[in-house]
Order: sequence, then structure tokens, then C-alpha cells
Amino acid sequence: QVQLVESGGGLVQAGGSLIVSCTASGRTFNRYAMGWFRQAPGKEREFVAGISWTGGSTDYVDSVKGRFTISRDNAKNTVYLQMNSLKPEDTAVYYCAASTRLYSGPSHIRQGDNYWGQGTQVTVSS
Repeated sequence: QVQLVESGGGLVQAGGSLIVSCTASGRTFNRYAMGWFRQAPGKEREFVAGISWTGGSTDYVDSVKGRFTISRDNAKNTVYLQMNSLKPEDTAVYYCAASTRLYSGPSHIRQGDNYWGQGTQVTVSS
């Protein structure tokens, strides 16, 4: 049984920072890409960031480039999303994702065939 559990969401003011984390259980994901999606009310779920199985390649949606940083700690089976300079437009439920494909990269995360976490709410006030 694969389980992805997010933590670290909450309420922050615009311009602030927040880090969300996702820890996997039931499978070691050191050979799988991981990443983050988000979904705002009334909108479709969108890709935010992905990181390759080695951690050597990352990808971000244009709107968060330069502000968000994805990283992973394979020893902890955990992926992180450091979010800086937050904007109200970043308000969404953030979902952790892990690829179902071995030796995968961010493109595979983006493709959407993933295991999913339950999501954690991030709210940015103006």
C-alpha cells in the first residue's frame, strides 16, 4: 500500500514563505520521480514542480519559477517544496505526486500517471 502524506500547509501573508513536505510509505521512491501539483477552487489541477529520481533534474510551471524550489531526501523518502515570495494566486490545495515509472523524470510527473497524496491547503492572504 503506497501512501503519500503532505504536511506544512497553512495560512501566510503575501510575500511570505512556506515549505510543504511529503513523506512516502509503502514503497521506497528513490528510483522514481516526485513532484507537486495544485488545484484552486473552480480550476483544474495543474503541475507545479517535479524532480527526477536522482534529484539532478527539476522542472517548474512558469508562474513559480524563481520563487519555488523542489528538493528531495531519498534517505527520508521525502520530497519538499520551498515556496518563497508567495502570492494570493498561489492559494490552492497542493498535492504530492510520485511517478509510477522507474527511473522517471519531471516530464513523467507532469504526464500525470502518479500516486497522489491527499493534499494540503496553502492560503496566501493579500
